[in-house]
This record gives sequence, C-alpha cells and structure tokens, in this order.
Amino acid sequence: MNIREYTFHIAVAALLLSVILLIIQLTGGQGRDYINPRTPAHSGTPFSGAVMIGDTLHLSGMLGIVNGQVPADPADEVRAMLNAVQGALEEADMTMDDLVSVTVYCSDLSLYDTFNDIYRSYFTTEFPTRAFIASPPLLLGARFELQSVAVKR
Repeated sequence: MNIREYTFHIAVAALLLSVILLIIQLTGGQGRDYINPRTPAHSGTPFSGAVMIGDTLHLSGMLGIVNGQVPADPADEVRAMLNAVQGALEEADMTMDDLVSVTVYCSDLSLYDTFNDIYRSYFTTEFPTRAFIASPPLLLGARFELQSVAVKR
C-alpha cells in the first residue's frame, strides 16, 4: 500500500468515525422527557401527550375539545385544538414557529378553508410541512385532529 492509499483509508476511517459519533450524539445518550400537555379528555389512555428527545418534541394527536365537548362551530374547534398544541409547545419552551411537521386529520373536507384561515394566524415565520388527510369520524365526534413534530430553534 502506498502513502496515497494509506492516507485515503485514514480519511475514510476518520469520516466514518465522525458519522458514528454524530449518530450517537443525535440519538444515543439523549434521554426522553415525557410531557403531558394540557390535553383534555384523554386521561387514562395508553399514550404520552408529548415526548422530547434532545431538541425534538413529538406531539400526539390533539383535538379541539372545550369543557369536554366538541364546539358546535368548527372555527372554535380549530382554535381550541391549535391553542392546545400551542400550550404543549410552551410547556417545552417552544412556540408554533418551532413546528417542522404537521399532520391534520379532518372528517369534513369542506372545512379546509376554515381550517387554513385560522391555522395561518398561529405562525410568524415559515409554515411547517403539512399533510391534510380526509378521515373517517374522529374520537369524541371531533372534526379535526392534529399531530406534529417540533424542533427547538
């Protein structure tokens, strides 16, 4: 093996070691913090409201429930749901602008514009990636459910 080949092998080994150390830093050695955000009506169910791993917060699906009921007005339901998400983010010292990915389940796609009109008012910077999915009936008769991931800026 000549010096050029030897140098190449050393460089590849150093690169692999760097990648392994980065993976360990990003995934290993980071504990999980379980956060139970202010989600009404789900006490006793087998899931965590939110899980923080490093700077990434994974939020369970949230509904827009007010006093144990789905509001009659879909706009009020959207606001209640987004306020619940916002409250969970605040418990993790984050804001809506830290959201990077959102999945919305909606049982009535005719409410798409209603949702968007309210949703856009909750952000001050770029919007997160998003899927808006038609859904069969949701828990408790809700029209919307939002699941999301946030990364602290």
